[in-house]
Amino acid sequence: MRLRTPIALLGAALLVLVGPPLLTSGSGAETGTQIPGLRFMVPNTPGGGYDITARTAAKNAEDAGLTPNIEVFNLPGAGGTVGLTRLVGEHGNGKLAMSMGLGVVGAVHTNKSPKTLADTTPIARLTEEQDIVVVAKDSPYKDIGQLVEAWKKNPGKLPVGGGSSPGGPDHLAPMLMAQAAGIAPKSVNYIPFDGGGELLASILGNKVAFGVSGVGEYLDQIKSGELRLLAVTGPKRVPGLDAPTLREAGLDTEFTNWRGIVAPPGLTDGERDKLIGLVTKLHESEQWQESMKKNGWDDAFLTGDKFGDFLDQQDDSVDQVLKELGL
Repeated sequence: MRLRTPIALLGAALLVLVGPPLLTSGSGAETGTQIPGLRFMVPNTPGGGYDITARTAAKNAEDAGLTPNIEVFNLPGAGGTVGLTRLVGEHGNGKLAMSMGLGVVGAVHTNKSPKTLADTTPIARLTEEQDIVVVAKDSPYKDIGQLVEAWKKNPGKLPVGGGSSPGGPDHLAPMLMAQAAGIAPKSVNYIPFDGGGELLASILGNKVAFGVSGVGEYLDQIKSGELRLLAVTGPKRVPGLDAPTLREAGLDTEFTNWRGIVAPPGLTDGERDKLIGLVTKLHESEQWQESMKKNGWDDAFLTGDKFGDFLDQQDDSVDQVLKELGL
């Protein structure tokens, strides 16, 4: 957990854009990673962080010769808890895994989901990433100071959009920003979208005053000038991006997001170990390392029971922060 704020909390990141295919030194047969028919579920809409993560992991694994033809499919709804319920219902299915992260942890709380991450088989945490604060290119806000000044005057009239349900990273980040700016979190007009893809259209269409999302989701739009980047939420600036941290902008808070992979309950030890082994070889591959480097993601690799312990800690942390923020 790497969130440091006056009220403390959560952290970390995962996501990646696909890097160019690289040469591989082995095959799935040699490494014992072959899982024919493997499917990756994405519990939100195409274009969001979970989606990019799953498709990047699938392509990198195939390019590295670890296992062929991984199917990626989307099952959005209720901040990821529709997908979570489906995953838990696939008891004993060793050929299914779900891309997920902090957003699903939060959605379990805010949607009062009967199924939780404690019902799944933890496979791996992969990466950490910062959130970003962005506006459309024609926004009147040229820097984070101007935005915060206007936001403080009338928080209800400056809607902020995020690609996660209440309790998820894109919700918690602006709430912590608001608290640091002296704005009551309950007065913030937060509009949730089911992933970064849906959020992007609303930012570009000026349907929200500003958006908060993962840094990797909007790199192309920032570089093309469609979006104006005002700040990053982590402890340090992102290389290659011209934007201050929140602390540099005078807001005493920081926040990072994380993403990982879980599988259905009821797997045999062999099925669990095979999935962990596949993800471990993926993590070691040149393809995955190149993808992380290309997008500036921090490596946060953690597998099996240690990842399960981390999920338990995150669940407690989200519950605590929602109570402390009065949400």
